[in-house]
Amino acid sequence: MKIGVVGASGYAGGELLRLLASHPHFEVTAITAHSNAGEQITSVHPQLQSYAGKKFNEFSAADFKNCDLIFLALPHGESAKVIATLPTSAKIVDLGADYRLESAEQWSKYYGGDYAGVWTYGLADIEPFKSLIAKSTKVANPGCYATSIALGAAPSASIADLSDVVVVAASGTTGAGRSAKINLIASEVAGSLTSYKFGGVHQHTPEIEQALTKLSGSVAKISFTPILAPMPRGILSTITAKLTKKVSTEEVHALYASFFADSQFVTVLPIGSMPKTASLTGSNHVQIQVAVDEHTSRLVVSVALDNLGKGAAAQAIQSANIMCGFDEAAGLAFDGLGV
Repeated sequence: MKIGVVGASGYAGGELLRLLASHPHFEVTAITAHSNAGEQITSVHPQLQSYAGKKFNEFSAADFKNCDLIFLALPHGESAKVIATLPTSAKIVDLGADYRLESAEQWSKYYGGDYAGVWTYGLADIEPFKSLIAKSTKVANPGCYATSIALGAAPSASIADLSDVVVVAASGTTGAGRSAKINLIASEVAGSLTSYKFGGVHQHTPEIEQALTKLSGSVAKISFTPILAPMPRGILSTITAKLTKKVSTEEVHALYASFFADSQFVTVLPIGSMPKTASLTGSNHVQIQVAVDEHTSRLVVSVALDNLGKGAAAQAIQSANIMCGFDEAAGLAFDGLGV
């Protein structure tokens, strides 16, 4: 299949190119990057030697006319501007936020600008989303934080109150994108932790609530505090919710293991083992651990993933595989780096 990538110079775009280079069914034939048009791909992504000698092109719809599948890795609000120019026959996965939210009001509150509409939500490891992806030609890839929190909270709908979920999650600096920002330079980040978008204003909040509301059948609400961690990539989320029935850690662990029994990428670790971001670097895998805090009757869930892998490019490819009828693990069947 002929593949196009729009916005390939960013971190997520670079990760897409890396993973697509070894995909058994996909051949990348169109690569664009507006701000880096004309530059060698390896000058921006020196790790991508399989693309040596190739350049980023300025976006032109004509470059994508023969593409069967297109990935959009553009800043939020930009995908909707190019959709109308792309071939209607092509399947599309958007890594941005433009088509994630069902509510125009929520889009206006958290992002601003014109509301573009909603596509199938690409949370590929959970039903009913997986089945919907298989029937879709347009998929909105979940946000990185949203992926970790939705996966971590979803199995608890039958035992916990999802109307009052508290989340504290730390992410590596690549989650803020590639644009130069003073607060992200090494001297500011190294040896330090800081919260940001404090007080429940992070833009992933409405999509997490939207996904959990669909899965639980009742209105979900989260209080989410993100933290900037002094590392390039990875997310570690800690999720807590009030239990609605008396259960043990062992019972919750069995519930989670059963929920993800058919998932090729979500691992509920043995009791006593904890998720570790480095274990997932470069992969599409997720690690989860659970516990019951008997003192407060709260469920505690720890989730780790790679924000550029499972939180962006790898999950986008997983959804694309499902859309195209391939094994969902095609091009993704490898472990994380570990160090």
